[in-house]
Amino acid sequence: MAVFDDMADEMVNFKVPDFTVVVPARYGSTRLPGKPLLEIAGEPMVAHVWRRACQSHASRVVVATDDSRIRDAMLPYGAEVIMTRDDHPSGTDRLAEVADILALTDDALLVNVQGDEPLIPPALIDQVALRLADDPEASIATLAEPINDVDTLFNPNVVKVVRTLQGRALYFSRAPIPWDREQFKAPPSMLATDAWLRHIGLYAYRAGFLAAYRDWPASSLEQLEQLEQLRALQNGHAIQVALACEVNPAGVDTAEDLARIRALLA
Repeated sequence: MAVFDDMADEMVNFKVPDFTVVVPARYGSTRLPGKPLLEIAGEPMVAHVWRRACQSHASRVVVATDDSRIRDAMLPYGAEVIMTRDDHPSGTDRLAEVADILALTDDALLVNVQGDEPLIPPALIDQVALRLADDPEASIATLAEPINDVDTLFNPNVVKVVRTLQGRALYFSRAPIPWDREQFKAPPSMLATDAWLRHIGLYAYRAGFLAAYRDWPASSLEQLEQLEQLRALQNGHAIQVALACEVNPAGVDTAEDLARIRALLA
């Protein structure tokens, strides 16, 4: 917990940058159809996400959806809802459309909070916006946390990231990077150092970057790893990666995840 405690200390007196939170909420889901509207503690999942985003220091929080059922569910909460196209290949492309609709300047900051993160700490939303504001040469900021067990490190569903000494991303991968040449000759029983970081899928973007991103073809690395952020790295854009100031609870990807969060919030 020492890493999180240190990061929390740094966040106590931060200067709040001006930023907008966008919560993309797509109705279609292969594993959990209608996922944003699945009920948790008597409310749709996306309402929990929206409320936590409103607890951050964002100047504006909008829900971006391609489905009128999600819009109709959120309007009674007083949420600002933006209808987007239903043919976006990724959430980043949907965010670019939102930036256009809001007529944001190129320097405007947007934080993308996924609609299946009902337990996301508001402090992490503030932190990722602050990290991008503090590095004017970066196009994106995101977060990571230490990996402490071997199973997580070798799990291809867990995205790993390695950073420069200045906190910028060198690479993201589903593989266990960095590779310990000596210790990984045979499967290790434990990790000897804190060199491994798990990527947390919370992003802050500059609006001008989003406009450029959607015009680029999918990059070779992005297609191999199935990781959108590699398109930015392969096109030469800097990504800041901060160590999360709080533990980030897992989101909802499966029915088991949904049951776990329903029990926590019951």
